[in-house]
Amino acid sequence: MNNLLVLPLLIPAFTAVILIFLKERINLQRIISAISVFVNIAVAIIIVCQVNTNGIQTLYMGGWLPPYGIVFVADMFAALLVLTTAVVGAACLFFSFASIGEQRERFYYYTFFHFLLTGVFGSFLTGDLFNLFVCFEVLLVASYAMIVLGGTRVQLRETLKYILVNVISSSLFVAAIAYLYAATGTLNMAHLAVRVAEAGQGGVMNVIAVLLLLVFSLKAGLLLFFWLPDSYSAPPLAVRALFGALLTKVGLYAITRTFSLIFVHDPGLTHTLIGWMAGATMILGAVGALAYNDLSRIFNYNIVISVGFIAFGISVATQDSLNGVVFYLMHDMIAKALLFFLGGMIIAASGTEQLRQMGGLIRRYPWTGWMFFILTLALVGVPPLSGFAGKVMMVRSGFGEQHVALALIALASSFVVLYSLIKVFQEVFWGGERSEEEVHPLRYKAMMAPAAMLFVLIILMGVGAEMVNGLVAQAGAVLADPAEYINAVYINAVMKE
Repeated sequence: MNNLLVLPLLIPAFTAVILIFLKERINLQRIISAISVFVNIAVAIIIVCQVNTNGIQTLYMGGWLPPYGIVFVADMFAALLVLTTAVVGAACLFFSFASIGEQRERFYYYTFFHFLLTGVFGSFLTGDLFNLFVCFEVLLVASYAMIVLGGTRVQLRETLKYILVNVISSSLFVAAIAYLYAATGTLNMAHLAVRVAEAGQGGVMNVIAVLLLLVFSLKAGLLLFFWLPDSYSAPPLAVRALFGALLTKVGLYAITRTFSLIFVHDPGLTHTLIGWMAGATMILGAVGALAYNDLSRIFNYNIVISVGFIAFGISVATQDSLNGVVFYLMHDMIAKALLFFLGGMIIAASGTEQLRQMGGLIRRYPWTGWMFFILTLALVGVPPLSGFAGKVMMVRSGFGEQHVALALIALASSFVVLYSLIKVFQEVFWGGERSEEEVHPLRYKAMMAPAAMLFVLIILMGVGAEMVNGLVAQAGAVLADPAEYINAVYINAVMKE
């Protein structure tokens, strides 16, 4: 057992509790928050190194072995996402220092921030389906508070929609868990994989599988994304970056884990359904990205496109495509956070979110402009940037496995991403200046620092893709053949008992 696995949850949870008692001491809240995120990055790096050296790490809470106790599991897939979340969370924290405003900071913003990270880390590390539900609820409750913090009319309206959608999806999740436990007698993911294989995936099992897919799709914005574009436009800029980078990825992680470990025996139903949902998501996301001249909605529909693209890789379900899913998930978490950072700087500089009211910012903010341009190329998948390797692996597998239609849709969606973001680049940074707004120099530097950190990462991930791919291949191997996961979490534990 490895007790280190609980630290990514305990550190932000403990930090959140401490900050509750420091409501009026904003600077102290910032210092404690900064220490917390840096410690979590260090812990995440150690976990990745341990998994790389010693294989899958497990922690049975209270010493209770499956199927009776809660287990935390770090395979390379979970470990890499925990590390990426820790880095992105740190960047979002420092962007918050510059942009969130003291009024929101006084109303427990950093407390909710750390509780949200607790839920995200827990979702990636848990090996128990009910505990996954609990972690979902922790991050959702924190996100409810963060989306409404500030109390504007738009926030209140979109919060109601956001809460309603997630309450419905959580209710369906509880129902699916109840049916699954009644059918198998366990909720440990590794044990579920054994029980479903023994019972055969048909009839009731397929109904439960489709119900779980519906739940996770609502949370990921896969096809059922009607709530996402408006809800993600309502909160402050730092919160938009945090949501865009992390929240949909938790749903995608749950889909990947569930349909590569538990429900793998009838891909003609489950994976075909995921594939066509992915295709529809990419098409509808592309339509939205082309239809709007509102900066936030263009960015939000680009989130939808990337969700569809990743789901396409999940549906193909070869080791190559799953490698691509892992690589692209890491890239997209970093790139989407950076996209919203730069969008926040653009809005701060122009005083508006409407493209037609912007222009000429390249003269005053050249670094922001050229970072946005290079980020656009990374999101499209231009080598040698971070988006290239993951996209190539998924599209190559799509063509190789005769998913030609979906592969073509995926390629076409990349051109839509290029067009929509180049349109933003042209409207915002070129032409005559239409705004006299000026970002305060200190604020601009504070916003630029976390953006520059993520910008360097998307370049390093691309240039060092071969080194990153060594770790990604370990994650993809376990997803493509879950026997190692099952042995590490369940079989070996039962044998020791």
